[in-house]
Order: sequence, then C-alpha cells, then structure tokens
Amino acid sequence: MMPWLLSGLGLLILLLAGDALVKGAVNLSLRLGVPALIVSLTIVAFGTSAPELLISVSAVLDGKPGLALGNVVGSNTANILLVMGVPAMLAVLYTSHCNTRKTYLMMIAATLVFIALAFRGVFDMLAGFVLLALLAYVLFDAFRDAHRHRKNCALVLDCAPDDDKEEPEEPEGADPNMPWWQIIVFLVLGLVGLPLGASLLVDNASIIARSFGVSDAVIGLTLVALGTSLPELATTVMAARRGKADVALGNVIGSNMFNLLAIIGITTMVGPIPVDPEFLAFDLWVMLGASLLIIPFVFFNRDITRRWGIVLTALYVIYVIVVLS
Repeated sequence: MMPWLLSGLGLLILLLAGDALVKGAVNLSLRLGVPALIVSLTIVAFGTSAPELLISVSAVLDGKPGLALGNVVGSNTANILLVMGVPAMLAVLYTSHCNTRKTYLMMIAATLVFIALAFRGVFDMLAGFVLLALLAYVLFDAFRDAHRHRKNCALVLDCAPDDDKEEPEEPEGADPNMPWWQIIVFLVLGLVGLPLGASLLVDNASIIARSFGVSDAVIGLTLVALGTSLPELATTVMAARRGKADVALGNVIGSNMFNLLAIIGITTMVGPIPVDPEFLAFDLWVMLGASLLIIPFVFFNRDITRRWGIVLTALYVIYVIVVLS
C-alpha cells in the first residue's frame, strides 16, 4: 500500500509544483518586460510539460528508460482517447467550428517522425537533435502565426470604436499585481517540488511494477501516463463546460506535440532510451491510430458528441486492459 500512497503523493507534488513554476515564471517574465505572446508560446508550454519532463529525466538517470518512453507514448494515447472522450460525455464538443488543421497535420508529422526514429532501436542524441529541431520549427511557426494574428487584430481594433476594443488575453497564471516575494516563492516551490515529486513517483512506480510482475514500460504506459494526463483532462473538461471546443482540441494537439518533441528530445541529452520491441509491435501504432481517429473532427466538420465520447473512453479502457494483460 505504501508505494501506491507515495506514488500518489509524488504525482500530487508534481502537479502542484508544475503549476507553481508556471505562475512564477510567467509573472517573472512579464515583470522583466518579456512580451505576453512569447511567454505563452514558450514558458507556459514548457512549464505545463515539466512533470512529464522530470519523470522522463529521472527515469533515465535511475536506469528505467522504459518508464520514460512509456510515459510519453501512454500520455499521447490517453490525451486523444480519454482527455477528449470524458469531456465529450459531459458536454458535446462543437469541433465543427474549429480550425486546427495545420497544427493537427504537424502533430501527425511529429508522430510519424517519432515512430521512424523508434525503429532505429534507440532514442539517442542524434534522434534528440532531430526532435528538438522539429520543436524549434513548431515554436517558430506558432510565434509567427500568433504575431500575424495579433497584428491583424490590432489593425481591426484600431478601426473600431473604443467600446469594442478587447484587451489581449493574458497567458495562463498571469497576475499583474503579484508581488516579487510571491513570484520567488512560486519559483522555489516549483524548482524544489518537481524533482522531489518525480523521484517519488518514479521510484515507487517501479516498486509497483515489480510487485505485479510487469515492466517499467507498462507502468509508464498506464499509471504514470494517466497521472500526468490529469492536468490536460482538467483543462479540457473546463473548456468543454464553457463551450470552448477549440481550446480543448488545441490543448490535446499541442500537448501531444510537446510530449513527442520536447520531452523525449530533452531526455536523450541525459542518456539513451532503448526502444522495447513491444512498443514497435503495438503501443506506437495504437498511439498513431488514436491520433488518426480525430480526423473527422478536424477535417470533416464533425462534432464530438456524447456517443463519440463513450466510444473514445471505452477504447482507452480496452487499451489499458490489453497492456496490463
């Protein structure tokens, strides 16, 4: 029972520390004069992926690379099937009005490159450089599109009456009135809590794996992946309840790209990640298949109804049962 409790404690510390780091880093950057747009595209994106990154790095350093790879592959599968499925069961996601085709195609391209690199048998520094180069392009493209969009909006607003002007949306966690001492506290809590939580979760998840006679990779694909997908699930549920289908879908697509390109890319700088044959035979293809399932919602103006939500969630449950068996 104790390893389960400590794993849960580690996950809770990770989630809280990641949130604290995002708040601290966002407000520090804004205080230093960094534009909110750049903060949103870089600091917030990296901060929300910090738990997955710390878990993967800790797993490689502790000689458990299967857990690191399982965490990323399992999280991406959970993000599509579970993180999209559960909110759709609560409220229909009106994705027919969303324009996510470009970012979705980038996610599929990143997935295919990731699978191709996996067939080399190991994610080494060379593979890491490829993934990080793709990440740099994605961030550059996102920055360029967002800057163009912000510029166009500014032109429109300048021509509109003062009453119609809208303030640019602040990045997540921004608080213009946050005092310096609070910013420092958030940064310290994040920087101390992330490695502590990652160590607790990785060590005790491995103990659980051994007690059940399963591999670290299986625990990474299920327990750890499900836990690190909780923030995305919470965000998507709130977006669905507010009728923000574009936020829900964009959150999943962006998270999956970051997992593939940033998490594994950075982790390979710490040490190589061998690819278990089971990943090549099954799990990577499930991840790709799950990603292709949302084509109707991206390209053919279909909404994710409650029926689709049940189907997606059921597919995830079946996948977990197959992996554990």
